[in-house]
Amino acid sequence: MQNAYHPPSSFGLFPPVVKNLLILNGLAFLAQVIFEARTTEPFDAITRLFALWPIGGPEAIQFRDGLVEFGTFQPWQLVTSAFLHGGFGHILFNLFGLWMFGGAIERVMGSKRFLGFYLACVLGASLLQVAVTSWPFLMGDGTGIPIPTLGASGGVLGVMAAFGLLYPESPIYLLFFPVPIPAKWFVLGYAAFSLFAGVTDVQAGVAHFAHLGGMLTGAVVVLYWLGRLPLRPRTRPL
Repeated sequence: MQNAYHPPSSFGLFPPVVKNLLILNGLAFLAQVIFEARTTEPFDAITRLFALWPIGGPEAIQFRDGLVEFGTFQPWQLVTSAFLHGGFGHILFNLFGLWMFGGAIERVMGSKRFLGFYLACVLGASLLQVAVTSWPFLMGDGTGIPIPTLGASGGVLGVMAAFGLLYPESPIYLLFFPVPIPAKWFVLGYAAFSLFAGVTDVQAGVAHFAHLGGMLTGAVVVLYWLGRLPLRPRTRPL
């Protein structure tokens, strides 16, 4: 296995799954912008239907300024929420991460396996996040305001976890930190911060448990394929 990694410099050189994920996320964000511009409600139709909403939350709440309608949980949101974003900075950060790490992982896994891997990370992220956000409503506290979760971060961070396992010594360069960090320490540090921030809620509005769910799923799947877990894979190892 290679010990160094260099991201592709041309969009045409991207492997097919990463390329199509970038395109689909871009098209979904464009649709969001169009729908948001056509509504005066806090949540547009795309967000209410396809973002990830907590189970058991109220469908609407009467505020002083009027009635606000929320979305309700639907099974497809476990996947569709990963193609929606909360703003240009949000999608730019996620697609940059997919560009930076995804190509190398797809080439190692192959496109078919990588697609299944990415979707597994998305599902792992969504399941942990919906469990955390649904807990207050399912436990009888119906006074809270349901907040939708959206973004590709769970899938992208699952890919980043795979990168840390497969290319542990590859340097990661950060704009605000002049010294390169080995990928394995960067991934572990990010996971530790996400756990701390999720438990303490120091970064409100960020789905830290979705990040953790994606990273944990990605790490477990890669370790399984590498044969490092008690349960051995039946398919071709990485």
